[in-house]
Amino acid sequence: MASETPRSVLADPARLRSVARLKLGSRADPAFDRIATIVERLVDAPVALVTVVAADRQHLPGQVGLPEALAAGREMALSHSFSRHVVDAGETIVVSDVRDDPRMRDNLAIGELGAIAFAGVPLTDSDGLVLGTLAVMDREPRVWTASEIVLLNELGEVCSSELRLRIAREIADEARRAAESAHDQLTLLGELTDALATTMDIDEALQRLGDMVAGRLADWCLITLADQGGTVRHVSAAHRDEAHAETLARLTATFDVKALLRSAQRTGRADVTQLRDRLTAAVADRLGCASCLVVPITSPVTYRVLGAVLLVNGPDRPPFGNAEETTAAEVGRRAGMAVDNTRVFDRQRHVAEVLQHSMLPELPEMDDVDLHGRYLPAQDGASVGGDWYDAFAQPDGSLILTVGDVSGHDIEAAATMGQVRNLVRGDAYGRDDDPGPLLAQLDRALHGLHVPAAATAVLARLRRADDDYLISFANAGHPPPVLLRPDGEVEIWWESPEPLLGLIPRDQRTTHHRRATRGSTLLLYTDGLVEHPAHLIDDGIARIRTVLRGNAALPPDELCDRLIASAPRRADDIALLIVGLH
Repeated sequence: MASETPRSVLADPARLRSVARLKLGSRADPAFDRIATIVERLVDAPVALVTVVAADRQHLPGQVGLPEALAAGREMALSHSFSRHVVDAGETIVVSDVRDDPRMRDNLAIGELGAIAFAGVPLTDSDGLVLGTLAVMDREPRVWTASEIVLLNELGEVCSSELRLRIAREIADEARRAAESAHDQLTLLGELTDALATTMDIDEALQRLGDMVAGRLADWCLITLADQGGTVRHVSAAHRDEAHAETLARLTATFDVKALLRSAQRTGRADVTQLRDRLTAAVADRLGCASCLVVPITSPVTYRVLGAVLLVNGPDRPPFGNAEETTAAEVGRRAGMAVDNTRVFDRQRHVAEVLQHSMLPELPEMDDVDLHGRYLPAQDGASVGGDWYDAFAQPDGSLILTVGDVSGHDIEAAATMGQVRNLVRGDAYGRDDDPGPLLAQLDRALHGLHVPAAATAVLARLRRADDDYLISFANAGHPPPVLLRPDGEVEIWWESPEPLLGLIPRDQRTTHHRRATRGSTLLLYTDGLVEHPAHLIDDGIARIRTVLRGNAALPPDELCDRLIASAPRRADDIALLIVGLH
């Protein structure tokens, strides 16, 4: 039996790290082959080798004289290695006849390669650890001369220098790759934070997360989220190759996400074999499934697991290392923060909407006048604001109509709006003043009562006059009223602008007068219906003119639907009041 080399030497971690950094494969190395050839000629030995000894095999980056199979494969088992004894001893070994040496006499190279004489000098890294040998072998007993051993040692130093240079290069490359990886992962986390912070839509946020992670941290990923009752409410997936979109869509519809959540809660690990079984072999091969990692989406407040991110690499990508695991865990934490923020926002949004709708008036029912009001919160931001509409009947039979907008888009603006609307009612009810004086009095009341409001508003009074209607109105910095006539034409009631309410009180505000025939429809609205950051308000007015023109026969409720459908994405809330005159 071959003698056993102590594993403590061959398996020394520091030595093996140096061996691994050499990245030896089953191929010839021209530099080491040249050194082996020089040794073979100068020493006149049939076999010359440059060896690097790993824990379980001997690599042959340089050789001359070996059989074709070994020369092509460039490695041999330790059972055929004499050089392992040089590594174990840490010094030069010279043997005239290995059959007489207790360490070597059972070596399989004696019978299979005909190796009888051996001389090997150690090759070391910069820390003095022996990595392998520069060695010669003869097929008959041989006394190696002192000059031959000196030559081996000198050329061994050349080999050691080359090994050290390559190790140093690899260490530098590792440092560069680690720095690049750290930079890339920090960049990913920064971009991810920005992406999650710019939306309050959780589905959009997690889809952004998947799109950013796929291809950068993993080949593909699957994200799942559970609601507060534990029911899975969101599953999405992303792959670095968009060609797999259809496969991922089917996967998100059928994948057992509950098992993924349980795995994230228990261990934070995923078993690639179990994952392949859940995917089916065909889907696993199509998407790529060689290694995987699951990280929990965790609430930063309650530390409860809200969901999980499954990261998967195909066979062409290295398995997940410590750096990727650390980054993935941070991805889960930042996703958890986004989920928590969104849920808090949703609760606040719900409270604000309830508050807003609770303050909307009940429109009166009147003969010959059809009233329809709508309020829609903004699609962005805090969702509610200071927009309002109102209508109430006067004791003299006239009808007061008002639409206004208190500056701001939050609960405070909604609360202030309630005060302003009530002041309008209290100021106007029972009085037969024109709208101009009524708005002027409202302005004085806002200042005198210290109501912190800056608001635009249109206040109108509607009276029946035989078969027509008389409409008087005042406008404090608000978009103009619009009238849809029975013939389908549209009038825009532009007037010289007057200042907002709540700024500098005005003793006088102007009242404007119009006459409308039966069958007309009057529209009062807030700027959310017509304003857009990229367009002039005139463009928005033109758009609602187009929607209304030719549609005098439509009922007011349907006109509301069409006007709202024509509006761009709502960056502002919308209030509108449609008055059908019959």
